[in-house]
Amino acid sequence: MTTLVTGSIAYDTIMVFPDRFRNHLLPDQLHIINVCFLTPQMRREFGGTAGNISYNLKLLGTDPLLMATVGEDIAPYLSRLDELGIGHQHLKRISGEFTAQAFITTDLDDNQIIAFHPGAMNHAHENRITPALGVKLATVSPDGKEGMQQHARQCAELGIPFLFDPGQGMPMFSGPELDEFIRLADYVAVNDYEGKLLEDKTGRKLEAIAKEVKALVVTLGAKGSQIFSGGKRVEIPQVAAEAVVDPTGCGDAYRAGLLYGIANGWDWDSTGRLGSLLGAIKIAQRGPQNHKLSREEIIDRYKKAFGASPF
Repeated sequence: MTTLVTGSIAYDTIMVFPDRFRNHLLPDQLHIINVCFLTPQMRREFGGTAGNISYNLKLLGTDPLLMATVGEDIAPYLSRLDELGIGHQHLKRISGEFTAQAFITTDLDDNQIIAFHPGAMNHAHENRITPALGVKLATVSPDGKEGMQQHARQCAELGIPFLFDPGQGMPMFSGPELDEFIRLADYVAVNDYEGKLLEDKTGRKLEAIAKEVKALVVTLGAKGSQIFSGGKRVEIPQVAAEAVVDPTGCGDAYRAGLLYGIANGWDWDSTGRLGSLLGAIKIAQRGPQNHKLSREEIIDRYKKAFGASPF
């Protein structure tokens, strides 16, 4: 089954400030902030929700169909996709724009100051989902607002089941707009904070929202996750990570597990456990795309974690 992954392609520039922000911010002067944080450590990562999900699906041995809008600076990312064997024929290059990118400064308390430039992502609506793509499953993940709305409607019109993954894009949408996504979607995935925000914006509890879709998934970080489906709640345990290094991209890894399980007809317990495993594998490495296990190694880790494997 071909899975279409829509969402952002981005560069993440991550800097480490070897001190604490609070030591350099004067509480009574916050209205005239003028500070410079010296960051001797810096790295640049390949990221973006669509890129991260596709990376994990490729680790599982599938060939995801990646769709996004990118800028004139996309060449290094294209080279990486070529090395990974991930097709990029549906990445639309936008003239005069940068690829979306985040500039993240982290202090010793793991506080972060982030500047995000959407760039070409704002043109996501210029990509269309058509029958010619031949996809049987899709995800609508954080992207340009109009693009997310159009892609959800196009999937519904074509009868393509899709996972609605609002992520950090949720604040862009009003309650009625989120209601439309839920009405069109087959599956919804949020983390615990996003779940509370979804309840607040729609005026409905997650249990009620779950009745409108085939499944609603809530990830709870170190507490595992929950999948609401068919009036039941499936508790998914956390998988112990080899190390807790960087949570960036863990949610995307989990969602790749969801998509793989759905595409292969797995039950929700097995599907959620794969998502949990991929999140644990990812958190042990810095950056969202630096874990490099083979499909066989993932299967072996699944067996070791849960005693049986649906693969």
